[in-house]
Amino acid sequence: MNPPAVPAPPEIRDPWIEKFLAHLATDRGASVYTQRNYRQALVEFARWHLSERRSPAAWEKLQRDDFRAFVRFLGRNHLSRAATQLRFSALRTFYKFLMRRGAVAVSPIKNLSLPKAPQRLPKFLTVQQMVDLLAAPAKLLASQMGKKGPGRPVSAEVCARDVAVLETIYSCGLRVSELCGLRVEDVDFSEQIVRVRGKGKKERLVPVGEPALRAIQTYWDSLLPPPRGLQPVFRADTLKSAPLSPLQLARRLKKYLIVAGLDPALTPHKLRHSYATHLLDAGADLRSVQELLGHAHLITTQVYTHVTTERLKKVYDAAHPRA
Repeated sequence: MNPPAVPAPPEIRDPWIEKFLAHLATDRGASVYTQRNYRQALVEFARWHLSERRSPAAWEKLQRDDFRAFVRFLGRNHLSRAATQLRFSALRTFYKFLMRRGAVAVSPIKNLSLPKAPQRLPKFLTVQQMVDLLAAPAKLLASQMGKKGPGRPVSAEVCARDVAVLETIYSCGLRVSELCGLRVEDVDFSEQIVRVRGKGKKERLVPVGEPALRAIQTYWDSLLPPPRGLQPVFRADTLKSAPLSPLQLARRLKKYLIVAGLDPALTPHKLRHSYATHLLDAGADLRSVQELLGHAHLITTQVYTHVTTERLKKVYDAAHPRA
């Protein structure tokens, strides 16, 4: 006998959710990942409300007790504190949108107590590990010379691109979406500045080092014709002008982490963490690092000071005779 079929979750068609997502995409310029995460969080709540309360969520009538019940539901499903915080971050932003549209007067989740997520320090590479990673594309290319075997070998052009990608992320501390969105006209070689479009369509100017600029120029010299104007700085393919995608970047990075003898589970964002940590280790002030990273709030940047403090404590404990 076949087991009974599990009913599919109800389809949610909520006009306010759709308007909010359209606002994220057009007005705020949110990334596809932010749009996806917010959609999932709001649809999950709407489904929960439909199942528990037997009615669609009327956002303007919901009370704080409704959201307290949702917190308990998430807890019963063993959702982590960080995952719960993420869902309520989406709900908070959604209610700010509803307030601006005049749909509600106040947010029912304002000051709602949530389980606090433990502070996790960002992972980063040491300076030497970064040097090893930056050398990995050329190392991989050299290892393939004269060899025949399974798999598609990396080409010299792709190697040049990947060197430039890694150098630019580390030199500028860019988010993956920011790097993939760079256009040729954004790179000013004479001033050694890159114009970056960050979250919410906010632009900032970031210094870029000579090694990164040389790597970019070497990569462009390998392309025929070289990219110009509004074309992407980094192409997905040497023969086409489509930009490199975040997924492609992540896959390439994993390959080079293995070549460099590093943890292949590290994400491209860890290179941004490394950038910030190395700046602070070298004496950069927190406000400057905040501006370079494009953080809206200083508290977001302060997590990197905990990293450097923890490192100093370990040095102290290992070196001081009275530690």
